[in-house]
Amino acid sequence: MALPFLQRAKTPIHARIQSDDATRLRLKYDTYYHIFEKQEGTRVWKEGREFIMLSSNDYLGLTHHPKVKEAGQKAIQEWGASTTGARLANGGRIFHRELEEELAAFVGKEACHVFSAGYLACASAVTGFADRKDILFADKNLHSSLWSGIKLSGARCERFAHNNPSHLKELVGYEEKDDAKIFVLEGVYSMEGHIAKLPDFVELAKECKAFVVVDDAHGFGVLGSEGRGVCNHFGLTDEVDVICSSFSKSLAGSGGFVASNQDAIDYMRSHSKQTIFSAALSPAACATAKEALRVLQSEPEHRERLFKNLERYRSILHELELDTWESETPAIPIVLGEKEKVYYFWKALLEKGIYTIISIAPGVPPGKDLIRTAISASHTDVDLDRIEEAMQYAKSKI
Repeated sequence: MALPFLQRAKTPIHARIQSDDATRLRLKYDTYYHIFEKQEGTRVWKEGREFIMLSSNDYLGLTHHPKVKEAGQKAIQEWGASTTGARLANGGRIFHRELEEELAAFVGKEACHVFSAGYLACASAVTGFADRKDILFADKNLHSSLWSGIKLSGARCERFAHNNPSHLKELVGYEEKDDAKIFVLEGVYSMEGHIAKLPDFVELAKECKAFVVVDDAHGFGVLGSEGRGVCNHFGLTDEVDVICSSFSKSLAGSGGFVASNQDAIDYMRSHSKQTIFSAALSPAACATAKEALRVLQSEPEHRERLFKNLERYRSILHELELDTWESETPAIPIVLGEKEKVYYFWKALLEKGIYTIISIAPGVPPGKDLIRTAISASHTDVDLDRIEEAMQYAKSKI
C-alpha cells in the first residue's frame, strides 16, 4: 500500500488540501482548536490539567451566572431545542420579538433583528443595505464577518488606514459627490483594543451624506452608560445608522443582532440573504441573551469588577514593558513582532497554566505578530497573581 504522501491526489482540490502549508504548520505546532473537557468560571481543563482562560470574550463573566443558566433551561423546557427553520419560512416566536424590543430600547434604536450567530448579524449589517452601485469605505482592520458582507454585497470597496479619519476623507474626496457611500467601522477593534474615532467619522459622514455601519461586538456591554456601547459612549447613537453586535462577548451566549430604525430593519429583512435564509435563534440562546441583558442593567458590579481587573492587568503588562498596542479596552494584545517570539511566549504561558491565543500575519499587519488576551470580570485576584507570575516567566523566555 502506498504511503499517504506518495499517493496521487484524486482532484486538484485534494492536491491543494494535501499540500497546504498553513494546515501543516498549525497541526505541527498545535496552537489552535484545543478541546477542553471541563469549565468552571475562568478555569478550563485539558487532558486533566487546569488552565486559566485569558483569551475568552466573556467580559462580564456572565456565562455561569445562575439567572442566565436558569433562563436557558426554562426556555428549553417550554419551547424545545430549536424552531428548526428560518423565520421567513416558519415564523418567529414571541421570545424573538421580546429580545429584539429589549435590545432596541437598550441601544437606543427603534427596531432590531436577532440572528443565530454574530458573524451572520455583522455580515447582514452590510449585505442588508449595500447595493452594487454603492461605494463602501472600510477600515483595513475590520473583522472577517464584515469583509464577508462587503464581498457578498458586490459593491466597490475602498480601504482606509486603520482608525484614520484623515485617510478616509482623502479617499472620499476622489469620489463623485452624489455617489451613495457607506462607512463600515468597528466600535472596538478586537485585535488591537482600539476604540473607533467615531466623532470624526460621523462628522465626515454628515459632510458627504454617508450611511454609517458600526460593529460594536466588543464595545457592547463594556462602554457607554450601563454598557450600551461605543455609540452611546460618544453620545452619537442617533448619528449612526446601523449598530450590529454579538451575544458571545458581554452577553455570554451565542447569536447577534442588528439595530436601526424600523424602516431599515424592514428593508434588511427583505434584502439580506443571511437574514432571510438562516435558521432562527434558538429558544435557549434567546432566553440567555435576554437574561444577561437584564443582569447587565441590574447588577453594575460586573462592569465595576471588569474595570478593576483591567486596571491591574494593564499594570502587570506595563511593569514588564510589554507592548499592548495602546489598547483602551479589555481586549489587550501583547505585541512581540516576530512569529518565533510569539510562539515561545505562548508556550511559556501554557507551561504556567495560562491559556491565550496566537495571532500572526496576515491576521495582523506585518511586524505586529501578537498574543491576544482578554480580561474578564470573573478573573479573581488569585487568577491575576498567577497571570502575573506567568507573564514574568514568559518574558524571560524570549
